[in-house]
Amino acid sequence: MAPAELGEADPSQSDAIVRLDFNPPVERVPGFEIIDLATLHRRRARRDPDGVHRVDFHTLSLITEGSGEHAVDFVTYPCRPGTLVWVRPGQVQRYVRPGTTNGTHVLFTPSFLPRLDSVDRLVDEWYGPVCRQLGTSADYAVLAALMGQMRAEYDRPDEAVSPDMLRHLLAAALAHIDRLPYHGEQDDPRAGGEVYARFRAELERSYATTRRAAGYAERLGYTVKTLTRACMAATGQPVKHVIDGRVALEAQRLLAHTDEPVAAIARRLGFPESTNFGKFFTRHTGTTPGAFRGSLRPTPPPGSPDGR
Repeated sequence: MAPAELGEADPSQSDAIVRLDFNPPVERVPGFEIIDLATLHRRRARRDPDGVHRVDFHTLSLITEGSGEHAVDFVTYPCRPGTLVWVRPGQVQRYVRPGTTNGTHVLFTPSFLPRLDSVDRLVDEWYGPVCRQLGTSADYAVLAALMGQMRAEYDRPDEAVSPDMLRHLLAAALAHIDRLPYHGEQDDPRAGGEVYARFRAELERSYATTRRAAGYAERLGYTVKTLTRACMAATGQPVKHVIDGRVALEAQRLLAHTDEPVAAIARRLGFPESTNFGKFFTRHTGTTPGAFRGSLRPTPPPGSPDGR
């Protein structure tokens, strides 16, 4: 059977970025698995060592030893003891250099968690930073203890494992992460309140079909001014910039990690004409789609068919 992070790709996404569903080798607790990070790296090395993919579940890694690098959506994060990495559904990741890292790796589906307002907000696809450096702080000690309790419960004999215990331990760990401070260079979605949370959830559903701020305001029952105020509080940018930024990110993902023609990517993101998509992409990234894609592809060696 396929390892948890290396399941079968969704056939509907076969012409786009590989998307993996939750599919552990042995599903002891539906929707949940906790393993050593070193175990995950061994699985990857056997199956797809350089694979770029996105997952339909959450992964939470707490590094306890060693060093390495992990890339998520064009940002490479250094990993060392005390690093916390949270990858959410839909984000594109690649283990650039696993190095000697080890630690605790938790995999869970959004539906596994208990139904609590605070938890529902935390597991939204867009919410929060990917990487935090906790070092040897008290926050690190609390999370390490909670993950240790999860691992101890998960490793009990099958009939003795309590999914409810795991749900509540995981919810406590996520609530603790939510209390961690944001650094100055990071957006703080909490500052936008419920308005921003509802807007970002709708944006995740609709970014490929509409880029109109007024359309989002109408769907959510707010004014554009209210959405802009929430976006400014959370990100420092008006609502239209947040919408366009989400579309531009998906465009970068597809250009970097698929071989789809630019015209097909344009249609996928709601642009009937590829020329309009090209202008949009250049305006938001400072480069053309073709140049962006080319900058991420290795230069063919001299003498090869593509590098004469």
